[in-house]
Amino acid sequence: MSEQIANNVSESSLPSTQQPSSFADIYHSSIHNRESFWAQQAKRIYWHKQPDKILDDSNLPFAKWFVGGETNLCYNCVDRHLPDRAEQDAFIWLSSEINQELIDTFPAVADAFSDLGNSVEFYTDYTKRRLTYNDLYKEVNYFADVLQRHGVGKGDRVIIYMPMILEAAYAMLACTRIGAIHSVVFGGFAAHNLAIRMDDAEAKMLITVDAGLRGGKIINYKNLINQGVEQANHKPEHVLVVNRGILPFKAQPIDVDYATERRISCDANATVDPVWLESNEPSYLLYTSGTTGTPKGVQRDTGGHAVALTTSIDYVYNGKAGETFWTISDVGWAAGHSYTIYAPLLAGMTSVMYEGLPHRPNPGIWWRIVEANKVNILFTAPTGVRMLKKQDETWMTRYDVSSLKSFFLAGEPLDESTASWLTEHLGVPILDHYWQTESGWPILSHAPKFNHKPHKQGSPGYPMYGYDAHVINEETGEPCAAGEKGLLAIAAPLPPGCLTTVWRNDKRFISSYFNLFDGKQYSTSDYAVVDEGGYFHILGRTDDVINVAGHRIGTQEIEEAISTHPEIIECAVVGIADELKGELPIAFCVLRDHEQVKSTENRFRLEQQIVGAVVKSLGGIARPAAVYFPQALPKTRSGKILRRSIRALAENKPTGDMSTLDNPPAIDAVKQSMKDY
Repeated sequence: MSEQIANNVSESSLPSTQQPSSFADIYHSSIHNRESFWAQQAKRIYWHKQPDKILDDSNLPFAKWFVGGETNLCYNCVDRHLPDRAEQDAFIWLSSEINQELIDTFPAVADAFSDLGNSVEFYTDYTKRRLTYNDLYKEVNYFADVLQRHGVGKGDRVIIYMPMILEAAYAMLACTRIGAIHSVVFGGFAAHNLAIRMDDAEAKMLITVDAGLRGGKIINYKNLINQGVEQANHKPEHVLVVNRGILPFKAQPIDVDYATERRISCDANATVDPVWLESNEPSYLLYTSGTTGTPKGVQRDTGGHAVALTTSIDYVYNGKAGETFWTISDVGWAAGHSYTIYAPLLAGMTSVMYEGLPHRPNPGIWWRIVEANKVNILFTAPTGVRMLKKQDETWMTRYDVSSLKSFFLAGEPLDESTASWLTEHLGVPILDHYWQTESGWPILSHAPKFNHKPHKQGSPGYPMYGYDAHVINEETGEPCAAGEKGLLAIAAPLPPGCLTTVWRNDKRFISSYFNLFDGKQYSTSDYAVVDEGGYFHILGRTDDVINVAGHRIGTQEIEEAISTHPEIIECAVVGIADELKGELPIAFCVLRDHEQVKSTENRFRLEQQIVGAVVKSLGGIARPAAVYFPQALPKTRSGKILRRSIRALAENKPTGDMSTLDNPPAIDAVKQSMKDY
């Protein structure tokens, strides 16, 4: 097998040995000589058919990269490494949720591991599985065979609703192997969210588990899937269930047991040939919150995605084949896609998957994992780190973390105090960087490989190669001077690996991202400034999307859930700053009968019902931290609610210009509602 694959690998599948002299050279080439720059990077992956053209920018803002080239994402992640890395770990999976106590309580969990293959090690406070590239090759082929035997093929959409387990990785890679388009939905989302995504994607199959665990609490995934299928207008043909032995469930007529189907594939030693896709065919969809309340299906291509991520491991993260990369992020988020599953495998690294919290079984679990597995590059969101700041600091120094070359953070701004705290206790470079679900890989970062500029705490860095990024005046489109606040924008074409459109909605792609000036400026919807040294600083959102612990949530989505309550006539949700989670949603609700909240009992009832409606519709991550009941909301003369003014009041900041306010007493009503709370 390895010999056959080796014969199929051409020189174009290997990285170039020619190294640029400096990051400045790299950046200049990527902006001013785009085609030659990316043609060189394209040599990092295997092409079944070489591209006919590197860039087609004839229809901006729609850009096509590596036109006519044919490749396969799974082949590049797995098969390509078998000649040299068959026995190297591809994944190290760890769970602090599944421990000896849980096994004693749920004996079926241990049996489920044996049904799913691969050795497992049970420890007192965590469980571990190791998976070599050869093991991964077999498991992905088994999974792909199961999918094909149940009618899934090229272009079909598959919804994956799973926790951080290896089978989620198999499912993603198996979909890309057969040319199916996967869409992973974060396990914290409620049934309503699932139904919306099923309908938009027109999913042919759902893949899920019986249950997940978070903080020792059981999350009934299968029940949520059942509810989602019931609510969806477009019903899947099958629900493939990975039974972890945690929570018994009654199988539905469309359910398929994965362990049973895997056994058939395993007994047959099934292998599935990769389906070669043209570079611009979609690899996956990832839904992200929008200001209209309806999630947008970010569409990622195949060839550009593979090239961009492989290049980023080298140029951004300074990672090397054989090293260990750990991204502490759920596979339901972009970071989990890009840097738990795809990028480390594309680069021939070992990726760590972790199911658990930063402080369970104790606040030293992260550092214990780093030491035990010689992690070289660590990546997470600041929220988890802020959680550890509240714990006993001695846990920070109990383990040897000298294997770490760098610790990257993203998903929300990294405050200087947290960065300094990490630096003091870990003694490794702490590197903030900035990117989005839409970009798929970093827009702003520091480049430790090249020592381009000194690391500057409080800044996510400077534009990475390929991104013609700048801060512009949102009224005139002119570049802002140093220190002047403006909109962070990127000139088209976007580099490879970024979203190519919104799934089946090109108009929304343009209206959401390219509606400024000449239609060729991508709006990040973030305010920023550039300092005298060329470092960028992110100042916050320009729209009504808030960032809760790295999770983007549209305030209108929350407002729509609240508005289902029959006693509420209108509401406004804003995000307020929070030391731990970055932002928290709070709700201001106007009742049909304001007299109700004069009773403490009635007020409590309404609060609980409103919070319950949000959790039912969107999941716990969208739970309002507070609910206020003003008699009116401040509005402009055109009827638009002044959410920025409400947020300013909630954070005890100046409200700014109120000349457009149509109902001045409403400001006092909002103030009074917070005093009444």
